[in-house]
Amino acid sequence: MTSGPDRPFGSRPSPASASTSRRRSPLIPTIIVVAVIVIAFVYLSQVYADVLWYNQVGFLEVFVTENLSRIVLFVVAFLVMAGAVFLSLRIAFRSRPIYAPDSAVQDNLNRYQAQLEPIRRLLMLGIPVVLGAFAGTAASSQWQEVLLFLNQVPFGTRDPEFNMDYGFYMFTLPFLKFVVGFLISVVIISAIATILTHYLYGGIRLEEKGLFTTKAARIQIAVIAALFLVLQGVNYWLDRYDTLLNQGTWAGALYTDVNAVIPTKAILAVAAIIVAVLFVASAFIGRWRLPLIGTAMLIITALLAGGVYPSIVQRFQVRPSELNLEREYIDRNINLTREAYGLDEVEVEPYAPESVPQVGALGDDGETTANIRLLDPNLVSDAFSQLQQFRQYYQFPETLNVDRYEIDGEVQDTVIAVRELDTNGVPDGWVNEHVFYTHGYGVVAAAGSTVEPDGRPSFLQSGIPSTGVLGDESTYEPRIYFGEDSPEYSVVGAPEGQAPAEIDRPQNENSDTESRTTFSGEGGPDVGNAFNRLVYALKFQSTDLLLSDQVNSESQIFYDRDPVDRVRKVAPYLTLDGNSYPAIVDGRVKWIIDGYTTSANFPYSTEQELESATQDSQTAEGLATALPAERVNYIRNAVKATVDAYDGSVNLYAWDDQDPVLKSWQKVYPSSLKPFSEMSADLMAHVRYPEDLFKVQRELLAKYHVTETDEFYNNSEAWNVPADPGGSADGAAAAATTDRQPPFYLTLQMPNQDKAAFSLTTPYIPFVPQGQTPRNVLYGFLAANGDAGTGEDGVKSEDYGRLTLLDSSGQDSVVGPGQAQNLFNSDTTVSQELNLLRQGASEVINGNLLTLPIGGGIAYVQPVYVQSSGSSSFPVLRRVLVSFGDDVGFAPTLAEALDQVFGGDSGATTGDSENVGETPEDPAAPAEGDGEGATPTPTPTPSPSEGGTPGTTTGDPAADLRTALDDANTAIQDGNAALAAGDFAAYGEAQDRLQDALQRALDAEERVSGGAGQ
Repeated sequence: MTSGPDRPFGSRPSPASASTSRRRSPLIPTIIVVAVIVIAFVYLSQVYADVLWYNQVGFLEVFVTENLSRIVLFVVAFLVMAGAVFLSLRIAFRSRPIYAPDSAVQDNLNRYQAQLEPIRRLLMLGIPVVLGAFAGTAASSQWQEVLLFLNQVPFGTRDPEFNMDYGFYMFTLPFLKFVVGFLISVVIISAIATILTHYLYGGIRLEEKGLFTTKAARIQIAVIAALFLVLQGVNYWLDRYDTLLNQGTWAGALYTDVNAVIPTKAILAVAAIIVAVLFVASAFIGRWRLPLIGTAMLIITALLAGGVYPSIVQRFQVRPSELNLEREYIDRNINLTREAYGLDEVEVEPYAPESVPQVGALGDDGETTANIRLLDPNLVSDAFSQLQQFRQYYQFPETLNVDRYEIDGEVQDTVIAVRELDTNGVPDGWVNEHVFYTHGYGVVAAAGSTVEPDGRPSFLQSGIPSTGVLGDESTYEPRIYFGEDSPEYSVVGAPEGQAPAEIDRPQNENSDTESRTTFSGEGGPDVGNAFNRLVYALKFQSTDLLLSDQVNSESQIFYDRDPVDRVRKVAPYLTLDGNSYPAIVDGRVKWIIDGYTTSANFPYSTEQELESATQDSQTAEGLATALPAERVNYIRNAVKATVDAYDGSVNLYAWDDQDPVLKSWQKVYPSSLKPFSEMSADLMAHVRYPEDLFKVQRELLAKYHVTETDEFYNNSEAWNVPADPGGSADGAAAAATTDRQPPFYLTLQMPNQDKAAFSLTTPYIPFVPQGQTPRNVLYGFLAANGDAGTGEDGVKSEDYGRLTLLDSSGQDSVVGPGQAQNLFNSDTTVSQELNLLRQGASEVINGNLLTLPIGGGIAYVQPVYVQSSGSSSFPVLRRVLVSFGDDVGFAPTLAEALDQVFGGDSGATTGDSENVGETPEDPAAPAEGDGEGATPTPTPTPSPSEGGTPGTTTGDPAADLRTALDDANTAIQDGNAALAAGDFAAYGEAQDRLQDALQRALDAEERVSGGAGQ
């Protein structure tokens, strides 16, 4: 081992050795450069993937406009903030005083200066850059407010206080507040940078005599202070208009605001400008007394005029005479809130319901009674799955949808779902999950107003291949590539002539083999070239996507397949309804989604939190999705969107073409939205009134149906949406809940209307303060007309969206939903039969409780389902509950239950009239052949001569079960009679018979379930 020549300690190295020591290895810079390039490529590849996606779906202008807007805002805000901070630092540094240290403090500052000097230039550039980046990022998030301001369309209506167009509050005021707030932050940060720099370099010194400032520091600080005061003055001026957006007891500017706050804000604005002038003047004359006095006076005035004075006016002038002084402003709140939420044209009709049912009373309600929905879309998913799933890789949603179709010349309500792919049932492996299993298959629909005699859904569209009255494979495309439960991504497509790879569907319902298909059309970005494959391999972090031989030259990649997600990406300015629903439209399955334009800047309108307003018992159970937690005071159903389930194509239709907010967005995106005149008649026929909008409106209408100031002020006529009184899972009576009853879609003919319409409905009960027991009597019933179709392309029905409110608040004896449920639960006949069922192995489930204004009164209809204990069991409709006034009917069919209530003949035409006499006598009798693909088989009702003797077995487990339950019912009645007579011996004997009958029922139930599951 050799070493260099010895060098004395502390001696300097030779120039050659010094040069060598300064050399750096190129490895670290190379690694840094490579890392930067890789990070940049990954980021840019994702941008490129987005460009491909938006371009393929036809909405590239949305991506470009949004991102260009963000970039421009970032650059402008960056330059303003960075430039202001840089100038402040540079001016303060260049105007620093030059003198020898004359104190220990200055000596310390000089040492700090010396330490900062090597990195001073870096700091003077780096600090502005960092602050500018933060400011730019914050400003870029306001791109929607800026675009609306630049493209605003006036409302043509002016506010009652300042006589300004509503558009000023909706578009201009938010933009001005954003600009002023941003500039104030720039001035404050610049002031901090200025003061610190001047202090560090001696322009500001703390001395024994007080604070010393150089002239340069004084001028710079004074100018910044003046700018701040000018901006604050502008802020005070804008605050005057902001009072119209206040959210107090009543929304908007009230008496105190108009007579105290608004004038003082104007005074403060002028005072702030005057003090700003004093600061500029004092900067040059060198005296700070006047601006400091002015500042102190401004602060005191702001405290007194902005807080104390309005409080005095409110406390000693308004509160003693509140109604008289606030009357005008309460009227403004009522009128503008109703306008902002589309409630200004609600048709209110007094309604005095009859409480005593009359024979034949439903003869004039034929359209309504024929469409009373017996199939509960929240309960029948299991029935759809057991009867129509056919393969483990298919699934149905937990909650189905309600729509309507014209069948044999008549429009019928239907419960509808699509058979989507279930990736949990797909064999493991990348090829299976992303190439072979790519789509679901077919629409399944059942009649809403009837079931099979054994309680199963009566399917209108079903099977594989898809067949039914809605069409078959020759009339509509049944493949579902885009749905609510589609895979994360799939690779589809192949060159012409190549064997199909995608598993399409079973050959038929009972086949063990699957047919295969190849997607044709344009549904996703191209991944046929190596670069695009690399881009998407990075996006989905999948080497299989990059290397698999299943990806070919014609391959496309499908992702972002949920219909709501697709619409949200192409229309980021919309708030989307939580429920998309499928419909067969013009030979394709289309998902229909409602989009809302919203704002929190409508004058005098009461705010609502969308999440809270749209929550109900369904969202609480996870069966539906509430809107996001956004506070708004203006909402319009501005857009109807469709997503094609086969190729994912998105269409946005400007539904409310009079909405100024939507018109403004149409100026931003001129090619994104189509006029509703381009909607086909078939699509129009399936448009419905949106559920979430209705929830928001019904919540407000509970209070704002009152238009008389005195009643509104007293809150004496306020209502509530009732809690959901539905049944629990085990069939017991529902416990009290605070979750609101959801609205229901029904084909309904309202009183005094000429024809029935597909409507969204909700009842109202009287308002009670929180924590008190509600009075569950019916005070109102609201229906929104959801029929938009006229049979013509692009023509919207004039009746669509009409809100009709039946006001029965003058009647304090009308049964409400909760009372109706209590009537059902407490009825002796009903409770005895249901209790018998609960003691067996079957589960009783109450369906949705429908409120119906028919027969001159209010009727309630509730389907009752029974589900056996087998693993492949599902709820089947066994009974229907009906009430009218205090009368209750309970029968196997709606027709029979209505006849029981209306004196033996209701006069109604119901959807299940043909089932009368065909249904199983015993509601607990399970449907035979429960299992996948089973065919409904009515269970015959045995007569006594057919083996119905108590205590015997016939070999038919269903008959034995019915006999045992009949014996149990008889034993209960005998026991009650014996107990009432005080005959305890007879009561004990009846209990023994009851136990024996229940045991025989359990044994028979096990035999039935075992046979059904085989």
